[in-house]
Amino acid sequence: MSSYIDLKFISNLKSRLSHFRQKNDYLFNFRCPHCGDSKKSKLKTRAYLYRVKNDMFFKCHNCGEGQNLANFIKFLDPKLYSKYLLERYKKSAPATPMPKFDFTPVKFKDQTILDDLKSISQLDDKHPAKQYVLNRKIPVEFFKKLYFCDKFGQLVNQVKPNTYKSTKDHPRLIIPFYDTAGKAFAFQGRAFGKEQPKYLTVKLDEDKQKIYGLERVNFQRQVYIVEGPIDSLFIDNCLAAGGADLILKNKIPNEQITYIYDNEPRNKEIIKRMYDVIEKDYNLVVWPSDLRHKDINDMILAGLTKLQISDIISTNTYSKLSALTKLNDYKKI
Repeated sequence: MSSYIDLKFISNLKSRLSHFRQKNDYLFNFRCPHCGDSKKSKLKTRAYLYRVKNDMFFKCHNCGEGQNLANFIKFLDPKLYSKYLLERYKKSAPATPMPKFDFTPVKFKDQTILDDLKSISQLDDKHPAKQYVLNRKIPVEFFKKLYFCDKFGQLVNQVKPNTYKSTKDHPRLIIPFYDTAGKAFAFQGRAFGKEQPKYLTVKLDEDKQKIYGLERVNFQRQVYIVEGPIDSLFIDNCLAAGGADLILKNKIPNEQITYIYDNEPRNKEIIKRMYDVIEKDYNLVVWPSDLRHKDINDMILAGLTKLQISDIISTNTYSKLSALTKLNDYKKI
């Protein structure tokens, strides 16, 4: 009976709670009325109502506020609070005290922009986005971590108002960036057609470096870093940069990091970055002169296997003086 009453009063509150949604029978998510929730993103909803044994509790993972349902109702509506107490405890014996609400907060996964998107694995094989991913020969195990968004501009502006200026909205492939704990902190939209920019990366946490693949890399092993997220899916233990800066801030030995740039010997910006990598004593892949493919995905599409690509990388990895000599020759191609 008490659970029924709790749910009844939660239902009475939902119109006052921004972005209210029921996630299961006894779990509700919304923007925190105490702190107003995230000031950077209107999509973030980090407040919860949830059940422990037979009682409901409130917890905000933004400001840290926690209280039982009775006090939460009292905060929102003192009159409704009086009605709640009367109905919730009217059948209790006079000497029965109200429950003691000491509890260990339950930790929930934060809502992200991905909650309202379908993953590629959920799409029908005939869906254009699924066809795009299949045609790029992206490994099936990554389909659940790639998403489809039919109105990319609208999505971006929900997270960061007035970022996307174009009047024509369009669909994109959404590539989420996760940190080492598996929490999404950015996402990249990859255009299916000729829309510009071809790639657009949006940060949900401005303090995080735009590095893709952190949640699946073992930093105790050799780490490879490429330019694009899609290329990183074909190389074991590989990261990718969501922007121009590929220098990893994690404190691991330089000799344990190998940088792999696109095969563009006439691209002055790429050549400059390659010289910077050598100067910082990292390992560098300098592609052989007879290789004509622009990047890792192009190699896959041309018929090379992951093992063959791994062998090419292994036999063309250099450092220090040998890297400098190879790069001087490479840029003349």
